[in-house]
Amino acid sequence: MIQRGLVVGLLQVNCYILGDEESKEAVVIDPGGDEEEILEVLRHDDLKLAKIINTHGHFDHVDANQPLKEATGAQIAIHELDAHMLSKPSQEALFFTGNRLRLSQADILLKEGDIITFGKYRLKVLHTPGHTRGGISLVLENHPLVYVGDTLFAGSIGRTDFPGGSLEVLLKSVREKLFPLGDHYVVYPGHMQVTTIGQERKYNPFF
Repeated sequence: MIQRGLVVGLLQVNCYILGDEESKEAVVIDPGGDEEEILEVLRHDDLKLAKIINTHGHFDHVDANQPLKEATGAQIAIHELDAHMLSKPSQEALFFTGNRLRLSQADILLKEGDIITFGKYRLKVLHTPGHTRGGISLVLENHPLVYVGDTLFAGSIGRTDFPGGSLEVLLKSVREKLFPLGDHYVVYPGHMQVTTIGQERKYNPFF
């Protein structure tokens, strides 16, 4: 599999581009800005973007949705409980960046257990609420990789003080959905460095 990671937007979001090396079909996870850089990576690797996947609806993870859709024709996918956030002006975007969120609209409403395909690869959707009501994690089937958005970080967890957040729900999501994957799983978070399930189970102070 082709995998590229970019840090995008003013809030330094980890954006992941995953592609099938044979079919060249690709997905992008959490395009929070800097769409020209994302498009340049796609061009460099000769990838055709099929789907734009948001792990949740916060502005810093979705701001480049519409420009990427217009440039590539890709469909936007997000959990059904966060879909409304894409088309709603974000006060947080104005507060943190001074800019308005570029609005978009979901083409695919995701739920627990859904499968997103690109070429021969399959991403399984885990509903991991707590940071937002519709937060998801994406498990790459037959590979020990999981993309968790702002659910889990190296040594920390996502904020729960925004609307729709719940510390109790988030901790339950990690314990019941992510930890059972196994200690060997590599965790690709929405901010900061890559970690593993084993590292967080053993050393994360929230657990």
